[in-house]
Amino acid sequence: MADHRPVDSVDPNNLPEYGLLAQYEDVTSLKQACEQVRDAGYSKWDAHSPFPVHGIDAAIGIRPTRLPLLIFGAGATGTTVAVLMQWWMNAFDYPFLISGKPLWSLPANIPVAFELTVLFAALTGIFATLGRNLLPRHHHPLFNNERFARATDDKFFIAIEAKDGRYDATRTRELLESTGAVAVDSVPDDSKINASLPKPLVYFIVASFLAGFVPLGIAARAWFTKSAEPRIHLNPNMDFQQKFKTQSPNPLFADGRSMRPDIDGTVAEGWLRQDDAYYRGLDADANWLVGFPQQVEVSQGTMARGQERFDIYCSPCHGTAGYGDGPVARRAAELKQAKWVTPSSLHQDYLRTQPEGKLFNTISHGIRNMPGYGHAIPESDRWAIVMYIRALQRSQLATTSDVPDSERAKLR
Repeated sequence: MADHRPVDSVDPNNLPEYGLLAQYEDVTSLKQACEQVRDAGYSKWDAHSPFPVHGIDAAIGIRPTRLPLLIFGAGATGTTVAVLMQWWMNAFDYPFLISGKPLWSLPANIPVAFELTVLFAALTGIFATLGRNLLPRHHHPLFNNERFARATDDKFFIAIEAKDGRYDATRTRELLESTGAVAVDSVPDDSKINASLPKPLVYFIVASFLAGFVPLGIAARAWFTKSAEPRIHLNPNMDFQQKFKTQSPNPLFADGRSMRPDIDGTVAEGWLRQDDAYYRGLDADANWLVGFPQQVEVSQGTMARGQERFDIYCSPCHGTAGYGDGPVARRAAELKQAKWVTPSSLHQDYLRTQPEGKLFNTISHGIRNMPGYGHAIPESDRWAIVMYIRALQRSQLATTSDVPDSERAKLR
């Protein structure tokens, strides 16, 4: 845009030539003319149509734009900047040690990397498009041609610029006329006269720019000075809500509390738990349940789940085979702790004959040194552990009848 500044020495009556503008009546004539101009070797020209024309790019000879490559490069740059920025902040310049987690892990940084990738690519696409097309540009020499006003209505045009290396006023006109143009006009180049913005628009832009400093000045004054007045509340209904916080005092109630106690007899949704067999291990007569509740599926999948949970919660004390020789028990024995109670072997007779409901209750509420795991292990997993304990107990007293026929021959 620098070469489009007003120049006082330019004579409005003796303007240089911008080029030639040819008008066509239909899109077919336009495409055929484009092919002829393209084949003639011109490079600084363009076609204008009131609507998109299929195949016009090939007829003009427009090469594929490099904009996708530029956008891809900007996106890759955004990804790199985001990853390096987060690594520098979180792993190098100000590292956080949280529960033994690594200082740097890629998955945690993907969202920011994605956002900067999109930001860099989008901004590059916008500004590269504007720059390559010399936009914004409020005036063009073609706007002075009365015929060209119908380029957005029902006419078609080809404009060849005079700065094209093959341009010759006479021969270029003859070429356009030979393509079937209904009119060929010479277009004067008034860009150095009409390129400047209208003065009212200039005044508006300057005033808007200066007005932008007003809120910044107000904010700076509030930041660096003291005031006896309270701060401005743009939304007082949000800043001063007519309510009592949960743990704040409340003079409206006799107990002086804002938080109200639960109404007698109410149960939180999903916590009624009326099924004694599943949630407490009791049968209809309030005795320990023998067997498993109907919600528990006796299957290999449940057994595998029970083994996994047993290894996590039970084996540290009871051992992987259930003999009470886990690493915690062995360590306590080495230290000869006076208050330590040796974990029970799960293969004792009273435990083998103990109802499944009693085992479930022990896991839920604990016994002796063993804490309850009801808060940590869901009911389904507790029943799965009971099922696996039964499998462990049976494995130690198994007979040949318990071995499948396909495996029995291997025992001989």
